[in-house]
Amino acid sequence: MAPPVATYSSPIDEPILQAKKNGAQINNKISYEVLEDYDGGYRFAPIEEAQVSRAMIKRYFNTMYERAVSDVVIIGAGSAGLSCAYHLAKTRPDLKITIIEAGVAPGGGAWLGGQLMTPMVVRKPADRFLTEIGVPFEDEGNFVVVKHAALFTSTVLSKVLAMPNVVLMNATAVEDLIIRPDSKGVQRVSGVVTNWTLVALNHDTQSCMDPNVITAPVIVSATGHDGPMGAFSAKRLVSAGLLKELGNMRCLDMNRAEPAIVNGTREVVPGMIMTGMELSEHDGSNRMGPTFGAMMASGIKAAKEAIRVLDSHEIVEGKIVA
Repeated sequence: MAPPVATYSSPIDEPILQAKKNGAQINNKISYEVLEDYDGGYRFAPIEEAQVSRAMIKRYFNTMYERAVSDVVIIGAGSAGLSCAYHLAKTRPDLKITIIEAGVAPGGGAWLGGQLMTPMVVRKPADRFLTEIGVPFEDEGNFVVVKHAALFTSTVLSKVLAMPNVVLMNATAVEDLIIRPDSKGVQRVSGVVTNWTLVALNHDTQSCMDPNVITAPVIVSATGHDGPMGAFSAKRLVSAGLLKELGNMRCLDMNRAEPAIVNGTREVVPGMIMTGMELSEHDGSNRMGPTFGAMMASGIKAAKEAIRVLDSHEIVEGKIVA
């Protein structure tokens, strides 16, 4: 028996002149026969190449236009940044949350455990977050083990991206911060300066390639410890004169590192909340190595801090006015 033939309908609102030749017009729509046949007869609905380009361009640049003024910008889509985005978006669906990630693949260092081994260790009580988002694990008493770190990363990433108030712009670098005096004359982080990551990496090989900006009353920085683009905001606060010097990350001590990161998550300067391992460079706390509970808990605390800041100020068009 031949597989059933499905019908696909498309509204006539884009250039589909060629497609019209292949379909029947019914109720101002073009109807096509498509076939899901894996024995050699698979048939797609027709499409014009320009339709593909326009479908992407229209949505992406509409998003850029709409998010030029956001409520919260999260720099970095690693485990702390994604955990922050999840809790913030779930708790406050009214907020426009924009995540900026320099890499093509979001997730930071949480695709693996340690030394290229895949299991993820999470100390209690951070396992409660795993339960909330539906990631299974083995209970080892004081800690739990997720069979593959990518299971956590892909799960939290999929849940964050499914939330209607969250936008992720990956392959996009934060090149600088917007810092300006607030209504009381206090220097405040008020937005981010963005560019395509490939452009940011090639400023020395081309003539000037100017960036773009996104303004927001709260910036959450989760760029990780020192590396190619790590600890970006902490370093920029030093060069901008808002931080005297980096604390510099201390040597590994899991029992000191994890509570220091979670309990130290805070608004480090007006308008900027710092979370995750970037704090180790800012504060001079210990590194924790391949244990990830603090990343999740720090992200959740950053979300709570963001809500506190937003609720304690009067905000108009993305600017704190009182």
